[in-house]
Amino acid sequence: MTVAIILHRVADYDSWRKVYDSVGDMQKAGGVTQESVHQMVDDPNNVLVIHHFASVDTARAFFGREDLRDAMQRSGVQGEPRVELFE
Repeated sequence: MTVAIILHRVADYDSWRKVYDSVGDMQKAGGVTQESVHQMVDDPNNVLVIHHFASVDTARAFFGREDLRDAMQRSGVQGEPRVELFE
């Protein structure tokens, strides 16, 4: 199992969350088996997302998807997200 930790700043959490919730089918098709979202206590626009995958190859393929990048842009992700993979 591979766990992906994604850290990023968003322009507005509520707007970001609407887009995030709308791409559940894309996540499932991309191999996400479990997910959770967390906001920093003193900065709600600083977001931590945790995704689980069956393998590191599946995770890497998911994060390389163009439709994922489009969704991140639409949702107001600011800058390049930090993505770390763990086994």
